[in-house]
Amino acid sequence: MTFVATHRMEWLLQRCHKGSVSQSFFRTFLLVLCLILVLSVSLYPGLKSVGIQLHSALTGSYVPGHHSVLLLNSPNEQIAKDIGRAIMERRLAASINILCRSSTMYYWKGEIQDSSEILILVRTKTSRIQQVVEYVRSIHPYANPEVISFPVEDGSLAYMKWMDEAIPDD
Repeated sequence: MTFVATHRMEWLLQRCHKGSVSQSFFRTFLLVLCLILVLSVSLYPGLKSVGIQLHSALTGSYVPGHHSVLLLNSPNEQIAKDIGRAIMERRLAASINILCRSSTMYYWKGEIQDSSEILILVRTKTSRIQQVVEYVRSIHPYANPEVISFPVEDGSLAYMKWMDEAIPDD
């Protein structure tokens, strides 16, 4: 607890001992306060999503950062399709693009590597990024696959609404 919260609790306890507040009332008050705190923390992801949807509906604007685009790499088109389909089947993304083969250079074990890869663009809710990252790491053939995310700062409100409908809440 913070210093202020601890100080207030001590003050309430002192008041209880002086008889101005009954101990049963104080215990009930603390129980209700703890219950509210636990419910708030456990419902936070759902409440946040509802709050964002209400904000968008009332103001007609997009809440920056609610959605993200992830970049993934893949050694070939078939693996890219397999990864993309697996992400979609788990409802972790609203849509995925698999882009044609590109040339890539990178450092690996102290040496410059030159190869070709397939780039995958994943559009999802920002709150789902960690799930996508963990899942991709678990199925990807590379020891250290590229998974980089960028928050969406603005865009078509209708498209963002469609994304929210396509990806279930956490």
